[in-house]
Amino acid sequence: MRYFIELSYNGSAYHGWQNQPKDISVQEVMEKALSMLLKETISIMGAGRTDTGVHASQMFAHFDTHAVFNKTNLAYKLNSYLPKDIAVHNIFNVKDEAHARFDAVSRTYLYRIALKKDVFSFDNSFFVKQDLDVEKMNKAAGILFKYKDFQCFSKSNTDVKTYYCDIMKATWTLKNDELHFVIKADRFLRNMVRAIVGTMIYIGLGKMDVEDLHTIIKSKNRSEAGFSVPAHGLYLTEVTYPNDIKINE
Repeated sequence: MRYFIELSYNGSAYHGWQNQPKDISVQEVMEKALSMLLKETISIMGAGRTDTGVHASQMFAHFDTHAVFNKTNLAYKLNSYLPKDIAVHNIFNVKDEAHARFDAVSRTYLYRIALKKDVFSFDNSFFVKQDLDVEKMNKAAGILFKYKDFQCFSKSNTDVKTYYCDIMKATWTLKNDELHFVIKADRFLRNMVRAIVGTMIYIGLGKMDVEDLHTIIKSKNRSEAGFSVPAHGLYLTEVTYPNDIKINE
């Protein structure tokens, strides 16, 4: 049977989601836990490949197993076994061909910018002490909808076949003493969100004009865009799938 598992994690201690030759990853920890509890070697495939230090409040992964188990009980055992920075929320049956990565319809990310020094948020948001022009940053966010090719925001030497992404939402919102950027798309390139945020911070600081974003995107050149903001302020918050992917029990 194939199952989807819904989980969240604080990425601070991990070198991203995907297995690494020498460094600890969320995928490795999950596979070890599932293999031990189900008493067979389990491989899992995640909905995305979050980078080192990036968090997820919602991540999905699929795995296949011959084992028979109670899903609620397995989730409870996993949460007892897993470290405190990984939590399992749900396990459910899906169709045999269902794929956590390729069947995802959209993914949503949140980036948190702290606008004042806060001893309780410095490790999960990016502190910017200068004043930011949020109106200009939102105007820049609106420009993203005019384009599909975002090579200028992609990490170089990536193995993707296309740099096309369909952005469905991009907006800046003030939340108390934080500035939140929410972006939703069918897919994202490596480092894309962090490069977009860094570029828009430059716009918010007046180091770039709003209209410069057109030139940057058309250049398809990563060096034309702004800096990449730190990973610890980035969260994968939602992954959506077709309604018929789940098997009703």
